[in-house]
Amino acid sequence: MSEEVVCLPVRGIGEVRPGDDLADLLAAAAGLRDGDVLVVTSKVVSKAEGQVRTGSRAELLAGQTDRVVARRGPTTIVRTHHGLVMAGGGIDASNTTPGTAVLLPVDPDGSARALRERLARDGGPNVAVVVTDTSGRAWRNGQTDIAIGVAGLDALHDYAGRVDGYGNPLVVTAPAVADEIAGAADLVKGKLDRRPAAVVRGLAELVLPRGSHGAGAGVLVRDERHDMFGLGAREAVCQAVRGVTDRGFGTAAPGGAVREAMRELGVTPVLSADGDRIDVPLAAGDSPADQRRAGALQARLEALAVAHGWTATDRTGTTDTDISLRFSPVTP
Repeated sequence: MSEEVVCLPVRGIGEVRPGDDLADLLAAAAGLRDGDVLVVTSKVVSKAEGQVRTGSRAELLAGQTDRVVARRGPTTIVRTHHGLVMAGGGIDASNTTPGTAVLLPVDPDGSARALRERLARDGGPNVAVVVTDTSGRAWRNGQTDIAIGVAGLDALHDYAGRVDGYGNPLVVTAPAVADEIAGAADLVKGKLDRRPAAVVRGLAELVLPRGSHGAGAGVLVRDERHDMFGLGAREAVCQAVRGVTDRGFGTAAPGGAVREAMRELGVTPVLSADGDRIDVPLAAGDSPADQRRAGALQARLEALAVAHGWTATDRTGTTDTDISLRFSPVTP
């Protein structure tokens, strides 16, 4: 790896309009060399591709939403059809004609590949292309640029199985290299200065050979089955109370974890030997108050099960005072 990495702003692009040859505009302004990484904001990619729409962000949001993750006041965080989790679906109403908004590119990885191929045509330089957008972070204030489209470099470097300088095995270390490049390049770009692109120089070792684009930014999108934060805190509670299990909770939790969670409600769950069934006996008294308490406990158990990716599959018992609930994972 080079000891020096330089981020250079690309000036003089001007206003980009639908149908413009963005590759020509960038090539004329960027002074690209073999081994450079060209970082381009998704907004100018979308403008060139005709992804500008009339209407407000709120009016356009439904069409960009795969599902809602969380809502707080005027802010709606959604999972887009690309799999990106972003406030407002990544729709941007800045630096565009009043009354219009810019959507994300339909296929950001495809856009990056097309730019890379176009720039390399007729003996042009072999560069990697990173298409970026601004995104918030779940645990931190402020925003930073992330990579939503990548061509010509590996967006994620998996160090699992390697060892550090002390001999410790690396298990989950996987730098999101494309995101790191996107964040660094944004230091020299600027919304107010109309600099929608930057060149990152000094990372030639990361740039793939001509004709090899890599897996794209899609590898940075976490599969919903492994997403521990697929819903906002309030939304997760609401979904569990409603008994909705289809999206947002990830894969079903192990039976042992569900049993321990249920024990905290004061019941004695029995986990089957294969771990895919839990039976919970409920003893209720004869009085109306006892019956109400049993009903409330059953509702809490069912909500708790949903929150873990399980659901109530059966209720047995000969009387209202002799009840057994059975729970199973929604997905195997």
